[in-house]
Amino acid sequence: QVQLVESGGGLVQAGGSLRLSCAASGRTFSSYAMGWFRQAPGKEREFVAAIDWSGRSTYYADSVKGRDTISRDNAKNTVYLQMNSLKPDDTAVYYCAADAGRRYSSRTSHRPTDYDYWGQGTQVTVSS
Repeated sequence: QVQLVESGGGLVQAGGSLRLSCAASGRTFSSYAMGWFRQAPGKEREFVAAIDWSGRSTYYADSVKGRDTISRDNAKNTVYLQMNSLKPDDTAVYYCAADAGRRYSSRTSHRPTDYDYWGQGTQVTVSS
């Protein structure tokens, strides 16, 4: 069982930056692929970024490619999402998730249904 807790959300002006953190409990965190997703009001949850267990393989949605960076520190049981050049369209609740089905795999997934554990989410609001 893995518990995930996101932090770092808030209100920022367009063009600004935020770094989200996701702290995980459990000794198996370092073996899981991790992902960030977001959900805006009235919209479906959408993929943002994913990272494999080692941190060497990353994958981004086209909407954030070149602006966001996902990373992880397995010694600290934490995954990060650095978001730059934020836009009002980035406003959403951001969730981190753990993919237990890809332990020690270099593959990652953009499908929410592939992820087994989810955090409670952190609100990101970008003002114009």
